[in-house]
Amino acid sequence: MTSTLDLFGGDDPAQHGRVALGAQSVVLRGFALPAVDALLAGVDDVIAQAPFRHMETPGGYTMSVALTNCGELGWTTDARGYRYSRIDPVSGQRWPAMPQAFRQLAEDAAREAGFADFAPDACLVNRYAPGSRLSLHQDRNERDYGAPIVSVSLGMPAMFLFGGDDRADRAARVPLFHGDVVVWGGVDRLRFHGVMPLKDLPHPRLGSQRINFTIRKAG
Repeated sequence: MTSTLDLFGGDDPAQHGRVALGAQSVVLRGFALPAVDALLAGVDDVIAQAPFRHMETPGGYTMSVALTNCGELGWTTDARGYRYSRIDPVSGQRWPAMPQAFRQLAEDAAREAGFADFAPDACLVNRYAPGSRLSLHQDRNERDYGAPIVSVSLGMPAMFLFGGDDRADRAARVPLFHGDVVVWGGVDRLRFHGVMPLKDLPHPRLGSQRINFTIRKAG
């Protein structure tokens, strides 16, 4: 069987505490590991109120990644476009509150990456199955770009694509493992990013899935 380390070119996550991606972007290896139990309990609580669903893009494409939200605002997409909403369009209710473990981890990671006073109000929770991918895109639906993005990886490894300010710029391939946190903001805030199709390398605890949540200041 191909190991995770073989798949990702021998990059051993235990040997890298911090990997710079740009002037104001960084991978914090294993930063979320001490909080994993609380984070997974938070995911369970969120999806009990707002289950994962596959949303449709304005162009009619059904996303391969299942998603839900928590916090004051939730990111949605349909034929009318991409936007943030206070209401879950499936239930007609407000999105679940953001678990304190999510908020605390995001604030701590942002501070560690050089972004003090991060006050998130939105969290997009993604569930990747084998073969799921996320095309290169920019996060541009937030009201302003002064706050960073904090992205947490749990479960199966993924190959994160971190590009430039233009879609045509060559994207770096960055392996992400269970417990890694990526933070980008400032001059790197609008860089294109995505995820390559996931290989089926089951995680001992989460099996054949990757749970990723990206925490933002959207309003």
